[in-house]
Amino acid sequence: MTEPLKTVAGGQISQFASPWPVNERAVRILWELCWGIFCVWTPKPANPWRLFWLGVFGAKIHGTPFVHQRARIAIPWKLTLHDRACLGDRANAYSLGEIEIGACAVVAQEAYLNTGSHDFADPAMPLVVAKITIGEDAFVGARAFVMPGVTIGARAIVGACSVVTRDVPENVIAAGNPCRVLRPR
Repeated sequence: MTEPLKTVAGGQISQFASPWPVNERAVRILWELCWGIFCVWTPKPANPWRLFWLGVFGAKIHGTPFVHQRARIAIPWKLTLHDRACLGDRANAYSLGEIEIGACAVVAQEAYLNTGSHDFADPAMPLVVAKITIGEDAFVGARAFVMPGVTIGARAIVGACSVVTRDVPENVIAAGNPCRVLRPR
């Protein structure tokens, strides 16, 4: 079931104010600098080095996942990667909320995992977040867009350029805008 959106702790007084405390914003800047200086230029075999830096910044790493050097991760301490999970070339893990990528799951090139949105019913439009879960051995195709709170079931395949607004069950092939189940896997 799709997870409900939750207002970010601390809240916002207006849509122009940051919901993040100053110290967290500073650590995020440090993260961006470290990823840019130490990781973006590295070749693919330097994956352990990139995993080291993700771990330094609090990513939860189980086993040996693969993170492409040009992947973008907004807040690494809200990212969980399981053994042999893959975050592809230019994939975006916009981890304002939690993102968990299961064992052997693939998030292909330029896919976008977006955990944040806004509460448009509130005049202040505060930031709201919800966890994205990618099940084990699932595949999220190139340039797919996954909305906040979505769970993609184990062994599911999401087609390229799909917009995933609802949960995708296990063992299915789904695609489209909005994404819908096409057939069993």
